[in-house]
This record gives sequence, structure tokens and C-alpha cells, in this order.
Amino acid sequence: MDTPENSATVAKLLRSRPTQIVEPKGLLYVQQREFAVTTPKDGSVSILGSDDATTCHLVVLRHTGSGATCLTHCDGSDTEAEVSLIMSSVKSFSNSADYGRLELHLVGGFNDDRQLSQKLTNQLLRAFDLQPDDVHLVTFCVTELNDREEKDIHFPIIYGIAVNVKTAEIFPATFPEKGPDEDLRSAHILTGARLTNIYDAKKEQLHIGPYFWRPFPHVDFWLEQDDQQILENLSTSPLAEPPHFVSHIRSTLTFLKEHPFPSRSLFPDRKPRIYRKNQDGLWEQVCSDKI
Repeated sequence: MDTPENSATVAKLLRSRPTQIVEPKGLLYVQQREFAVTTPKDGSVSILGSDDATTCHLVVLRHTGSGATCLTHCDGSDTEAEVSLIMSSVKSFSNSADYGRLELHLVGGFNDDRQLSQKLTNQLLRAFDLQPDDVHLVTFCVTELNDREEKDIHFPIIYGIAVNVKTAEIFPATFPEKGPDEDLRSAHILTGARLTNIYDAKKEQLHIGPYFWRPFPHVDFWLEQDDQQILENLSTSPLAEPPHFVSHIRSTLTFLKEHPFPSRSLFPDRKPRIYRKNQDGLWEQVCSDKI
């Protein structure tokens, strides 16, 4: 993997940019352990985005010839396999490109006490280094390069990013809407999901599920705990989480309690929930018989 000397300079510029609020029009939001890939030809999605990354890393891989762009929210669960998936997904849209190169942008993590961020940084660098294709590291804004300290407590500077698929611009971002099916997708993660591709760029459709899990152990116990207990036990970095972390976890646990057997209540026909962007640029569920 080619590591240019100016990747830290790019990180400095990225850190200095104000965080933009990205509205849902034209947005495809990627949760933890999800990825999505599309191209500038996409008539529905113009922005890929993800946030709430503390020790997690946000990975953007783009082919400069085809413009194919992949955004992934990695947490270190199976980094080598995930990088292979990311590479093949971008290359599948770039085979016919006569020119261009693969450019990599890594953002996220901080100097956390358990050094989980540093471990994930090392895993990602190694996994991309092992790829047979040349990958050019353009943005390296991770761990110590994304760290700020306040009263002896460390925090990430950038928690979220968006990438404009048409222009290739990457900027710090936050997202008021993280749907569709935010609780369902979060439940999938909390029950041990593997990295999942959620978007079919050729059909311009978002596919959620079908997901299956066993009843979440001790869900009533966790829902009875106070905020501090949830933070300390269900976060990799309790002191650095965004303020909505606990309410998000509670919402996900409630969803898991309501749906202990998703094969009965959510996916009885074993088919995914499919969404398309409507004329206003917002996700709208498509009836399965109209696909």
C-alpha cells in the first residue's frame, strides 16, 4: 500500500472543517458493520454517511476512474475478511475503467484507554497492505491523529463523515436521520452480525435483512439498569460516547425484547425489506410484489 507523506496534512485539513448536518435527501446512512457501494451514475444516492464512531473506524475506498465509492463502518470484528469484501465490491464496479487508481481514506478512533482504536488502525493497515492491488492511502485521520483531550479525558475529534459520491468530497458530518429501520439494523449488530452489504446500486435499492437472531440474553435485566451501567458495560469507550448513546441502546434492547424471534415477527417470508428513494429523495418501502 502506498502511503503518501501528505496523508497527515489531509487529516489536519479534515479536522479543521466544521461538522455539517446532513439531511436525509439523497443520503444513504451506513450503520456499524454495514457497507454500501455506489457510483456517480446513481440517480438516487449522492451522499454516503456514517457517524457515532468512537473506537470504530470509517473506511472510504474509491476508484478514481469509475468513481465507485464504498463506505464502511468497521469495529474490528473481522477486519481482514471485511477489507476483502470492500475491495471486491469497489472493483466489481471498476473492471471496465481504462484508468484510475484505488484511493483509501481512514477516519476515526482516538487514544482510548484500552487501545482498541490503535489495534483497529493496525489491523486495517495490515489488511489493505496484504491486498494484491495497489491501494493509495490519501487520508489518515485515525487514533492519535483524531484525538483531543479535555480535563484528562480523551475524545475523538471527528465522530462521523459523509462522502459525496459525485464529487468525491469527504467532510465531517452528523445525521439527524439514521434510517430506515434504525432499530432493526442496530439489533442485527448487537446480536453479533457480520459485515453486511445493504445497497444494490444497479437497482438503486436498499436491502435490509432478512436477519435472524436468538432471544437476546437477559434483555429485561439490561433494560432495568441505569444509564451508567449501560454505558460501562455496553460501550467500548464509556467516557467518549455521544450523548444519545444510552437512549439508542435502550431503543435497540426494547426492539430485541419485542422481537425475540425475527423469523416470525419481522421476516416470515424470508425476504428483505426493500426501499427506494421517492421523488423527494427519501427512502420509501417497496412492496415485494412490485420488485
